[in-house]
Amino acid sequence: MSIVLLVNGSARINGCTARALKEVEKTLNDANVETVWVNVGKHDVRGCISCFKCAEKGQCVFNDIVNETAPLLEKADGIVVGTPVYYAGANGGLLAFLDRLFFSTHFNKTMKVGAAVLSSRRAGSTSAYDEINKYFTISGMPIVSSTYWNEVHGYTAEDVEKDMEGLQTMRNLGRNMAFLIKSIELGKQNLGLPEKEYGTFTNFMDGL
Repeated sequence: MSIVLLVNGSARINGCTARALKEVEKTLNDANVETVWVNVGKHDVRGCISCFKCAEKGQCVFNDIVNETAPLLEKADGIVVGTPVYYAGANGGLLAFLDRLFFSTHFNKTMKVGAAVLSSRRAGSTSAYDEINKYFTISGMPIVSSTYWNEVHGYTAEDVEKDMEGLQTMRNLGRNMAFLIKSIELGKQNLGLPEKEYGTFTNFMDGL
């Protein structure tokens, strides 16, 4: 069975972000896709210090929720990252978590699918949406879209219940993700993964 990792970046475990993720989860489960939750928001997650110890140790030097999540991401076929919007951006702790999770895990993420889910009271969600999607694009991961930007609106989870379009967007996101995961699995069985080139880095050492 396919597996999707649901990452809740909100400190409010049952808040607006969780409500959006639960709508995605139900749709995935209905499509026979298993889901696993990781709640990041209340953890004290420090940022990457660029020590490169992960290359030696096979995991981040800071042994916390990042290292706990790494094997879940390796096993998963997709990941949905949910965040509340703060100052038109994602939760800072969540970004520190994603920086270290993606940098310290050296397994191939090609064709794992990724989706960002945002919750905001009113605005600022599209810039946060862009922040999270960049983790996927740099890793060869297809981004899952819906029938609108993947966002819900409200100040409380009860408010989100009234955002009928937002919940509809979450359900369509779940359906698209299930379809894409299953389609990619068929492609891998018949064609394998795309070849990747490595080793070339553009450096302008002359300062020009």
